[in-house]
Amino acid sequence: MANISDLIENFLIEMLADGNIISISRNELATYFSCAPSQINYVLTTRFTPDRGYIIESHRGGGGYINLVRLDANRDELLDGLLNLPINEGLSYSRTLQILDRLVADGIMTRKEAELVAATMSDKALIAPAVAKDGLRAGIMRSVAATLLRRQDADGKKNGRKEE
Repeated sequence: MANISDLIENFLIEMLADGNIISISRNELATYFSCAPSQINYVLTTRFTPDRGYIIESHRGGGGYINLVRLDANRDELLDGLLNLPINEGLSYSRTLQILDRLVADGIMTRKEAELVAATMSDKALIAPAVAKDGLRAGIMRSVAATLLRRQDADGKKNGRKEE
């Protein structure tokens, strides 16, 4: 059985099926799901992040409405952004999982590939001091992005030759 956060997330994703933006009231959504507005905030801030391809625009007053916007970055923009991850800022494991979810959702990686990458970036897999793990993750993600771009370029060239 799905928990309330999963239900709220799935509900919002279904609402976005017809477009890339929805305007909702936190209070109305909380009433609909019989939960506290803080539960809605939790779902929005943890599951609808830029790394997953969403931004949230809050409107103060007027009943607490928010706009939930699905970003339409193309594959190259997304992978270029990952290539430019600052290693010195690092990448937490939870943010890594969000990025991998986005890559799967956009069809850039398969679920199995994402699971393998996630396993290589877990705290248990990275045998290093805690302060170095986020930097290692950022470096690995940059390498993964470079590989995905090369694969995409190679696939495009193969497909181009077939059409000739």
